[in-house]
Amino acid sequence: PITELLPRIAESLAAHPRLVLEAPPGAGKTTQVPLALLDAGWLSGRRIVMLEPRRVAARAAAGFMAEQLGESVGGTVGYRIRFENKVSARTRVEVVTEGILTRMLQDDPMLDGIGALLFDEFHERHLAGDLGLALALDVQASLRPDLRIVAMSATLDGERLAQFLDAPRLSSAGRSFPVDIAHFPPRREETLEHQARRTIEHALATHPGDVLVFLPGQGEIAKVDAALANANVDAEVLALHGELPIEQQSRVLQPAADGRRRVVLATNVAESSVTLPGVRVVIDSGLAREPRFDPNSGFSRLDAVSISQASADQRAGRAGRVAEGWAYRLWPPSQRLEAQRRPEIAQVDLAPLALELAAWGSDALRFVDPPPAGAMAAGRDLLQRLDALDANGTIAARGRKMLALGTHPRLAAMLLAANDPRRVALACDLAALVESRDPLRSRSDAVAERWNALAAFRKGHVVADARRSALAALDAAARQWSRRLRCE
Repeated sequence: PITELLPRIAESLAAHPRLVLEAPPGAGKTTQVPLALLDAGWLSGRRIVMLEPRRVAARAAAGFMAEQLGESVGGTVGYRIRFENKVSARTRVEVVTEGILTRMLQDDPMLDGIGALLFDEFHERHLAGDLGLALALDVQASLRPDLRIVAMSATLDGERLAQFLDAPRLSSAGRSFPVDIAHFPPRREETLEHQARRTIEHALATHPGDVLVFLPGQGEIAKVDAALANANVDAEVLALHGELPIEQQSRVLQPAADGRRRVVLATNVAESSVTLPGVRVVIDSGLAREPRFDPNSGFSRLDAVSISQASADQRAGRAGRVAEGWAYRLWPPSQRLEAQRRPEIAQVDLAPLALELAAWGSDALRFVDPPPAGAMAAGRDLLQRLDALDANGTIAARGRKMLALGTHPRLAAMLLAANDPRRVALACDLAALVESRDPLRSRSDAVAERWNALAAFRKGHVVADARRSALAALDAAARQWSRRLRCE
């Protein structure tokens, strides 16, 4: 559906350095727009960097674009995500996740060799996306007036963003079929996994096509998977979330080879970032895990919260991509949702943002939603206690080392504090434990308990309460930190 808009997108960017592009999920903006701009005169052979908030979507988008060109990933199209790099000297379109873009801007504000920055899924309003746009606008205003900036979104207050950016706004109608929406509320004291299983069984018996189930996180996905295994449903059950191995992610994104019906249990990565073939029914828990600042720990933590009405509409629309569809909402019709998702900048720990701004050397950046003054002051106070900033708020040498590690300032300070190989190795394990998902099904907050499960896994034993896949991901993350810190 985006195809007919591509000439107008190119014309707009030839005349104006900024653009807001609205297109619903599945319209093709992520995989068509970057390739359509490769031959633009203003690009002059330079690279296009596209910010993709989620790792699953970054890999999938790069793979699909490379396939369209008849190439492998790492040729004309590549991607860079944390601890993984598939680019080459030939790469012209680089899909990156949020922390990578921030590092690129901090390391080279001139963005040498880059002609355009595309911010995909900007409606998700992640803190790193807002920071990336603010830094890019500063670069464009002071150093690179020729840099093109495109904010792309599926559901967004495009008019407000276009006014903020002083940019043209283009909209694609997309392509969708009618979706019949019904509520399937829980029975008294019914758990989410039993309610979801009941709804899935009803959907498979009543409607054709594949079923996409939106759940808040991996724990809920595992519980629903187990409930379906006990129910012996006649369909292939697949999970989709950011921690899956690449092969399993790719399998979910391809149609079933044998034509068997599928039930995909997904986090909100399937809301707009990736498109699943064959889905005719969406079952929506109405929940997502989003970061919220926890003053007791000093970190942001992922809490299960109600989604916005915009997200609910987007999720339902996934059922109408190939033909008429059906959406079941697992909350009562009387429940009212917020109209739009609240930006992360309003509700998370801002110490990482304060450190980035100190390194940039300026607080006078233009944010779509300005950071709250109280949260910024608390972030700076923490950074001074960690010796990342001096008394004047200027970044110190230690602060630059912390920033280079690309993790939360508290974790970076811990990693730098270790002074012998055994302590560095332990610090790497602890950083991985804090950053990764809990490998224990009981969701214990005891770090020692999780670390003992990791130690047992390294000796070939999986403790009864642990998930093997989560322990493997945890071990891999710790090894990546060990490599970063050159710890044997």
